[in-house]
Amino acid sequence: MRVLLVGGGGREHALALGLVADPSVEAVVAAPGNPGIAEVASLREVTATDPAAVAALAVEVAADLVIVGPEAPLVAGVADAVRAKGIAVFGPGAEAARLEGSKTFAKDVMTAAGVPTARAYTCTDAAAVARALDEFGAPYVVKDDGLAAGKGVVVTDDRSAAERHAAECGRVVIEEYLSGPEVSLFVVTDGEAALPLLPAQDFKRVGDGDTGPNTGGMGAYSPLPWAPPNLVDDVMRDVVHPTLAELRRRGTPFSGLLYVGLAMTPAGPRVIEFNARFGDPETQVVLALLETPLGGLLHAAATGSLGAHPPLRWRDGAAVTVVVAAEGYPQGPRTGDVITGADRAGIIHAGTRRDADGTLRSAGGRVLCGTATGADLAAARDAAYQLVRGIELAGAHHRTDIAAAAVDGRITIPG
Repeated sequence: MRVLLVGGGGREHALALGLVADPSVEAVVAAPGNPGIAEVASLREVTATDPAAVAALAVEVAADLVIVGPEAPLVAGVADAVRAKGIAVFGPGAEAARLEGSKTFAKDVMTAAGVPTARAYTCTDAAAVARALDEFGAPYVVKDDGLAAGKGVVVTDDRSAAERHAAECGRVVIEEYLSGPEVSLFVVTDGEAALPLLPAQDFKRVGDGDTGPNTGGMGAYSPLPWAPPNLVDDVMRDVVHPTLAELRRRGTPFSGLLYVGLAMTPAGPRVIEFNARFGDPETQVVLALLETPLGGLLHAAATGSLGAHPPLRWRDGAAVTVVVAAEGYPQGPRTGDVITGADRAGIIHAGTRRDADGTLRSAGGRVLCGTATGADLAAARDAAYQLVRGIELAGAHHRTDIAAAAVDGRITIPG
């Protein structure tokens, strides 16, 4: 099987590593890829959000499977264009990808499907924003209605900050605050059958103790020792299957990766958001523990044969990833700085480039991830931070508390 992997971030590097470990995968072509992916796959230039260009490249490289990593190409209709060429695609079409592309659409689907989630209003003017903020009170939750690369959400007790964010976005979804620890659950689906992966927890805030602005994610770990044993079964029953059924009813079945972001509230799990692709950096830890061959799994979802796929197999132990970010991230990351220490197993490239002379430099806000496994969460955490300590990048910063509360047993579910 020849695979075309679309994207060039940390998620795609983790996917590439999983794909090349699958004996059924003959070759991986990544477009545009990154220097880390280049170590295991061939790279091609492409505008990832150009459906016609990606479809043409899939034909040119004789891809048997196309995996679309980021959200923007999915919302742009890349999967539709590739499917029109008769090539299997892992990723939803543009209509189904609106689950991530529009918070309003996602809320509408959840309401129709009876999915437990926060009450919300879509607002397009200051008066509507004020009414919604008045009704829900603090903490205020204001979400950009469109794609925002994981940084379009403001959760704050500051009313003026909430109003400013709403004004900057124009069209927003304002919803009631959901208390409790958060969970990321990835579900591979062909539109009918669905297989859940291991739950993970992401860290969105830039600073230790969940302080500072939201980012695309500063680290993650899996599995979750504090999660209820029936969590995944409950979410599949109450969230995933009703959502997939509602999308089938609408004539826009969802095939690919359904990302369910949850809050573990006193009233049970509630959906914070849906994404239409693997989350970054949770992908790094979940795939590090997946023993089932990745290429075969994603191909089964892309070809409608997931129902016949064997049960997933998982490695024992735990995985932790810690993101190393550029100076100034997330507000205004500095790029172009020289990187050393990134040539070790477990270092995932997210925002890097390589000069003609081989020098590795930063090329984005989230630059690298130190990803490690261990016999338990404490061991995996120690190993991940050991990797991070070996990276040299001027002005870089990272959180020092990824998975610490879980290791210490300090995470509780309210109620």
